[in-house]
Amino acid sequence: MTIAAAAHVQPNGREAAKPRLLVVEDDAGLQAQLRWAYPDFEVTVVGDRASAIAALRAEEPAVVTLDLGLPPDPQGIGEGLATLDAILKLKPDTKVIVASGHNERTAALTAIAHGAYDFYAKPVVIEELSLIVARALELHRLEAENRRLAALPDEGNRVLGGLITAAPEMLRVARTIERVANTGVSVMLLGASGTGKELLARGLHEASDRRAGAFVAINCAAIPENLLEAELFGHEKGAFTGAVKTTEGKIEQAGGGTLFLDEVGDIPLQLQVKLLRFLQERVIERIGGRKSINVDTRIVCATHQNLEAMIAEGRFREDLYYRLAEIIIRIPGLAERPGDATLLARAFLARHAPAMNPQLRGFSPDALAAIEAWRWPGNVRELENRVKRAVIMADGRLVSAADLDLASPAEDGTLPLNLKSAREETDRRVIAQALSRAEGN
Repeated sequence: MTIAAAAHVQPNGREAAKPRLLVVEDDAGLQAQLRWAYPDFEVTVVGDRASAIAALRAEEPAVVTLDLGLPPDPQGIGEGLATLDAILKLKPDTKVIVASGHNERTAALTAIAHGAYDFYAKPVVIEELSLIVARALELHRLEAENRRLAALPDEGNRVLGGLITAAPEMLRVARTIERVANTGVSVMLLGASGTGKELLARGLHEASDRRAGAFVAINCAAIPENLLEAELFGHEKGAFTGAVKTTEGKIEQAGGGTLFLDEVGDIPLQLQVKLLRFLQERVIERIGGRKSINVDTRIVCATHQNLEAMIAEGRFREDLYYRLAEIIIRIPGLAERPGDATLLARAFLARHAPAMNPQLRGFSPDALAAIEAWRWPGNVRELENRVKRAVIMADGRLVSAADLDLASPAEDGTLPLNLKSAREETDRRVIAQALSRAEGN
């Protein structure tokens, strides 16, 4: 890796402007050393808080290196932390790298909690510090690009009107749904709990020619068997105790639109017969009614269960299965969608932080590493819950792995089999992150 981002030639043949680096250091000898250590940067060197803030306002550097021991408190860290806070308050996207002495790790960790990007130990090893600065600049560039894409109405990583993804596996799912949206066929979504099946069903509805009609969702597992029939088909007044008025069922309510049956595997057998009749004839009868009612409702269903095994056990009707599953779409779990965990975590942070913890500006490096390494058994729902928890628990400006209640990859207790497998795992993770940032390209 070169020192930061080397100057490059633009398409017009001109050399691109060098990125700016602000060095806040009160030691004159070290100032001179650092001033010439970064040929690929426009370097500004200052020695106190007031000068640092003035330079920040004038030059808006992407990266700052900051000595915590600044005058008038060169032996302490109070002035350095105050400078750090002032920098991040004025320009929250700045990547601040703090300096600490050999025995001042606690001070460095305090600075990280205040929002510093990273730290380095004195005496300075220029090559090591250069690598940290280069990494900070690249992260700053990527975050700026992500913000630019997020601000675009029809670009970025949103598909089907709201699904956030850059994983090729999930993009294929979205394209399949877009293709079948206007065909009128029944669609079955298969995937684990928390993978976003209802969001995809709503996206299918909005992409179809039924978008002007209602989208009605019902979770078949959440309603007792003796009430599910009335929920689906409705009832006439006086049909049973408590039926004080005629009520339309969900199938009627979705007339001209789409009915989403979540956890369709939990529909009892006797009700499966009645649902099959509707799918075959497109008519229903309310409970207690004698009149057939024509209903034009499209059915989209979902389940995490193995319906083929249930058919073999006699718990699900084979003929109903083939009526519901004219098109089967399998939804990958979050662990099978490289890079999406980071994209979604950022989106959830942007959604929840303004109301619950406005000081938050993003995720720390250890949090991003932990998000990428976690297997997410609870999928997107688990990720959102952990981000909401972190928003509440975080004390600094950045969410940490501890706030997410996730172990960092180095702390999760698992070790690669050998050096080759360690390299392969690292390659996979880096490639997945790059694909995510490049929208799968």
